[in-house]
Amino acid sequence: MRVAFFRRDRRSVCAAREFTRAVMKSWRQRAREDDVLLCVSELATNALLYGVPPGRGFSVRLCLLDGTLRLEVHDSGPGTVCLREPSTESEGGRGLVLVSALADKWGVGERDPGKFVWCEFEG
Repeated sequence: MRVAFFRRDRRSVCAAREFTRAVMKSWRQRAREDDVLLCVSELATNALLYGVPPGRGFSVRLCLLDGTLRLEVHDSGPGTVCLREPSTESEGGRGLVLVSALADKWGVGERDPGKFVWCEFEG
């Protein structure tokens, strides 16, 4: 397992993507790299916009088990995570729709405090 913590800063999305890219490279897991990087971008953005209280941050956790790459984004904020269909006029609201379409599985877990959103990519 590899874990990195990121500050509540818009530049952290890029940093989370670079961390994920480096871990995938070190694990020689490049087949679905674009899908994984898009998902970490979406989940990190959601954490920053909706889940990270001021003065806190979020973490990205990656695990490789039996050829399945698991990505988790943890935050300490309250609230729930739900998949919704945005209107065609909406500027946002498509992050989890993309994660649902690209990942083989995804879900939400509770932690104290906060929550985490996970997704898996089979090898």
